Amino acid sequence: MQSHEYLKEVEKIPKSNNIFRYFYAILWWRKEHVENVQKAEWILRSFIAIELPETVKSALSELQGELKKCGADVRWVKPDNIHLTLKFLGDVEENIVEGIIDSLKGTCGKHSTFSLELSGIGVFPNKKSPRVLWVGLTGSKILPIIQQEIDTGMATLGFKQEKRRFAPHLTLGRFKSSSGKKELADKMNLDMNTAFGLIEVNSVSLMRSDLGPAGAKHTTIAKIDLINT
Repeated sequence: MQSHEYLKEVEKIPKSNNIFRYFYAILWWRKEHVENVQKAEWILRSFIAIELPETVKSALSELQGELKKCGADVRWVKPDNIHLTLKFLGDVEENIVEGIIDSLKGTCGKHSTFSLELSGIGVFPNKKSPRVLWVGLTGSKILPIIQQEIDTGMATLGFKQEKRRFAPHLTLGRFKSSSGKKELADKMNLDMNTAFGLIEVNSVSLMRSDLGPAGAKHTTIAKIDLINT
């Protein structure tokens, strides 16, 4: 019931019967509240990504530890939450999740497993006004093809197609201010071409993100395998 409909119903109740009006208001609020909660349970904040092995997460944690010594004002991403994003979907209705998975199966079923090298440290959008601190990924010509096919597949399901060029990276942290920026830039220059590990990519995951008091928690909804050659 809309709020204006509720007011019409209340006006039908004699003003002398305030207790009945009060309980009617409680019943209406509970009805609206429960409907909104039930609706929220069917919405998933989702994205498509390549998950990282524990060895790589550990290496990134050590790298973050070294970078923290620079004293830069950065909000660091928890190593367990670091992943390679292929497509951010946003709020997704649960009834189209199967369609997303089917589309991913169609893409992954055409491509073999491959390797990626973690190499170099950089920032977005530029060193003068950095916002995002990242580690680069190199070594595979198939990755941008898979990402493009996923983006196209999601467009057929109604998701907005990405206009920006795909730049594969792993986000280490986000700058809160320019404090300590120079010291971190000097460290970045030293590690510009440093390799930090290797990822054997054998699957693509549909993930959900739930925000809580301790930050975002990422959960795997489905993991779709690439062709194992």
